Amino acid sequence: MDLGIEGRTALVMGASAGIGRGIAQALAREGARVALASRSEARIARTAGEIGGEAQAFVADTDDLDRLAALPGEVGEALGPVEILVANTGGPPLGGALDHELEAWEAAYRSLVLAPRVLIDAVLPAMRKRGWGRIVNVGSSSIREPIPGLALSNSNRMAAVGLLKTLADEVAGDGITVNTIATGRFATQRVADNAGSLDAARERAREDVPARRLGTPEEYGDLVAFLCSERAGYLTGAVIPLDGGMLRSV
Repeated sequence: MDLGIEGRTALVMGASAGIGRGIAQALAREGARVALASRSEARIARTAGEIGGEAQAFVADTDDLDRLAALPGEVGEALGPVEILVANTGGPPLGGALDHELEAWEAAYRSLVLAPRVLIDAVLPAMRKRGWGRIVNVGSSSIREPIPGLALSNSNRMAAVGLLKTLADEVAGDGITVNTIATGRFATQRVADNAGSLDAARERAREDVPARRLGTPEEYGDLVAFLCSERAGYLTGAVIPLDGGMLRSV
C-alpha cells in the first residue's frame, strides 16, 4: 500500500530508542525525511546513522521549552518544513496521587502537555500553509483507564488529550489530523525497568495481556505510519488503543 508520505518531512521526538525509534524507522521506510530528536547526542546520532537514508539527528530535551520552540525551524532548514509531528515525550516517574512534590507535577506537565503544545505551535503555520499535516501523540492506555501507581502520567496525559482533541476540531478543515495512541505494554527499556527486567515484563504480559505478549516498537511504527498517511486523512480527534486487547472499557 502506498501511504503517500514519500518525501514529506517528519519530526519524531524521543527517537533514539524504543517506540520512538520504531516510529522513525517506519516513516523512513515509507520514504519520509525523518528528523530524530532526543536529549542524548551520542544515542540519537547513532540511531540516525543506523536508520540511514535521509534521517538526521537533532538534540533536544523536552524540559527545555525554548529549545523545542526553535527545533522545527532547524529541521525545516535541514530537511524542509515539518509536515508530520510525532510527540513522544516520555513517561514521568511512578507514584501515587500524593507521592510527589509539586516540582514533579510541574515537570510532568512540562513534558507531557507543554512540550507538545510548544512543538505544535511551531509546526502548525507551515502545515496550514500547505493544507496538509499529521500530528500524532504517543499517549498511554491510562488515558482511558487510569493505571494504579502512575498518578503523574494518568493526570497529565489526560490533560494532553484535552488539548489535542480541541486542536483537532480547530484544524481539521485545514487538512491536518491530530490523533493520540493509547499505548499498552511494549518491549521497551521503560517497561523493563518498571517490571525489573524485560523477561519479567514478558512473563507478566503472558498473564495480563489478552494477546499474551508485549508489543514491538516495529508494530507501533506501522500504526503511526498509517495515521500519517494520505489514506488516514479522514481520521482525526481519535484516541486509538494499541495494547493487545488490555483495555476493558467499551
